[in-house]
Amino acid sequence: MKNLLPSDGELYLFKQFYPKIEANLIFNSLLNSLAWQQEQIFLYGRWVKVPRLMCWYGDENAQYQYSGVSHQPQPWTQELLTVKHKVEENLPCTFNSVMANLYRNGSDSMGCHADDEKELGDNPFIASLSFGEPRLLKFRHKKSKQVMDIVLGHGDLLLMAGEIQHYWKHELPKTKKIKNERINLTFRRIM
Repeated sequence: MKNLLPSDGELYLFKQFYPKIEANLIFNSLLNSLAWQQEQIFLYGRWVKVPRLMCWYGDENAQYQYSGVSHQPQPWTQELLTVKHKVEENLPCTFNSVMANLYRNGSDSMGCHADDEKELGDNPFIASLSFGEPRLLKFRHKKSKQVMDIVLGHGDLLLMAGEIQHYWKHELPKTKKIKNERINLTFRRIM
């Protein structure tokens, strides 16, 4: 598999890691079974609503903190464990947690950031699995300002590895074109 980044990290895309029919079943199940909530984060000196719904699942000790919010994981659901095991069978890493994000329409988004929290370790493997409406994921190099766009489709798996979090930021921008829901699962190993 070819590294999509020109330098400073590793990025791999597995198109249709889950084929459409299986991806449809997983999407519908996750949409109806996960404990979705809208959180608030501390940003620029004030509390603001996160522009998407989210939930955190994982091993009991996989607590995660960012933007002033501590996330104590809910216990794995059987379906999340099944998806996690399939991802792990195809990658050189294991995970102890997953952040699930539900983007209800194009107004929901994820701001520009790097997954560089100390709990993730120095060069974390992060597996990002998408279901539902395709969305644009933008990468920006922190120094050169080079931009790279990737459209993540229904059933696609993206792996971020190596030094990518040191040199690149990524975001899922708002768009007026998207009207349908998207679920993203980001599998991580909390140290």
